[in-house]
Amino acid sequence: MLKFSMGVFIFLVMMVCGLSAFISKHKHLLNALLGLEFMMLSVFGMISVNVTGMGMEVYFVMFFLVLVACEGALGLSLLVSIVRSHGNDYFSSLGVLSC
Repeated sequence: MLKFSMGVFIFLVMMVCGLSAFISKHKHLLNALLGLEFMMLSVFGMISVNVTGMGMEVYFVMFFLVLVACEGALGLSLLVSIVRSHGNDYFSSLGVLSC
């Protein structure tokens, strides 16, 4: 039981680190996207530890991993389109009405 709770604690620390990276003020959009991906990786780890600890099927974990990969691809495609239209990914150059 100690190993199970230590694994969940490690993933909670990862979640807090990803949340702090997402909330902190960055100049670039890529840093915010990396913070989101780190949070999704910690959620994936928590789900996989809980599912394997209970002896359940791992199909839900694989479905979640596919959704996280699609979210990452969508974020990167938006980043590429913003860089092509604005020339950079600085938050200061992005206006609410221009994007």
